[in-house]
Amino acid sequence: MAERVRGWEFQKAAEDWRVISLSGIGTWFDAPSHRAGAALVRRIAEVVAEHGAADGNRPNINLRGSGVEVWIPDESGWTTDDVAVAQGISAAARDLGLTADPSVPQELEWSIDTLDEATLSPFWQTLLGYEDTENDHLLDPLRRDPRVWFYSTEPRPLRNRFHFDVAVPREFALQRAAEVTSRHGGGNGRGGEYAPEGGKALLADAEGNEVDYIPAGAPDLGEDAADWWLPFGGQVFYPTDDLGQAVELSERVAGVADDLRFPLMIDLRPAGVTIDTGKDGWEDKRFAPTAREVQAIARAIGLTSDPSRLRFFQVCIDAVDVPAVRAFWRAALGYVNDPREFVTDIYDPRRLNREMIFQQMDPTDEARREQRNRIHLDLVVPDDQVEARIAAALAAGGRLTREGGATIADPEGNEVDIGKGIADPPSA
Repeated sequence: MAERVRGWEFQKAAEDWRVISLSGIGTWFDAPSHRAGAALVRRIAEVVAEHGAADGNRPNINLRGSGVEVWIPDESGWTTDDVAVAQGISAAARDLGLTADPSVPQELEWSIDTLDEATLSPFWQTLLGYEDTENDHLLDPLRRDPRVWFYSTEPRPLRNRFHFDVAVPREFALQRAAEVTSRHGGGNGRGGEYAPEGGKALLADAEGNEVDYIPAGAPDLGEDAADWWLPFGGQVFYPTDDLGQAVELSERVAGVADDLRFPLMIDLRPAGVTIDTGKDGWEDKRFAPTAREVQAIARAIGLTSDPSRLRFFQVCIDAVDVPAVRAFWRAALGYVNDPREFVTDIYDPRRLNREMIFQQMDPTDEARREQRNRIHLDLVVPDDQVEARIAAALAAGGRLTREGGATIADPEGNEVDIGKGIADPPSA
């Protein structure tokens, strides 16, 4: 009979792994190519078949050209069976000559301060296509995009300096936007009418928290790439609950990525496989042949795409001193600058978390600059990385805003909570 284990017990028994948050306990294995990573994905499926995934906690897997991130989710608590799965995955990685780096996994979430969660939560749940839970948060059903929390506090009237860019396939964007605008009676942003064809794609909830909500189109590549959509980057999702089928798709797509030297994000979930070029990846000349080959592979093994699961997400910050604010967030998140001179993006170098961009703010808007945002970000990192990450954020111009806490403001007051997702073990 499997026994329940606490987070610190799990980490002690499986030293390659770290508890992060409700997303689970995770680790990263360096790999030299998509194919090398896919070999580990194959072995992970064998471990799951051998040990079983306790209580349905089948691993979530993110395959990249530089390695593989694996999460054992905390859907119903971990057991000794889950520990056996983690240990088996680590052993398989060692057999393949892959090195674990448990400092890599992290979770970036966002939180809305409000006294009216009952009104705001349905707005964001509808637009994002998220699940509502009993724990005061909204979750991406595929566990790819950030969790949304609500905190009870007094409202603040002025515009945030945070907003979000979200893109989903056009049919779903227009349907969801119509639903929230009807429900909230003109809950549009400063752009007035929601008219994306005319460049007005801004929506806001009842308290003014904003999202640029963009209907995504399909690439003009013909029927042999009709499964793909372009929410900022090329994306496709193939539903399957058959892990063997998901592994086969991932292995073959990994081969395409390596052969064309086109880095792809290949994410395996119990519900299916998402394949993503990343932001602006559709502009690359390698996208068209990749999209066609991937679709041919998927259809040959009996898969049908489902665009309703697709979503692009990025965080946007308005700043007066963009370089200073960007430097702070680069340090806090462990991100790097996008090398393109005409963008302000920073991104996860392993492409495991979502992008952040910075927009120029009017320096004379002093009232808005002084107001505390209604939105802040929560960053959960491995417990042995918290102090170093806080130190990096402070060295990059941040300041602590709560004595004895880990809430840090960037040089212009935009806040992030940096913490861990594990309770301390009992003292001896």
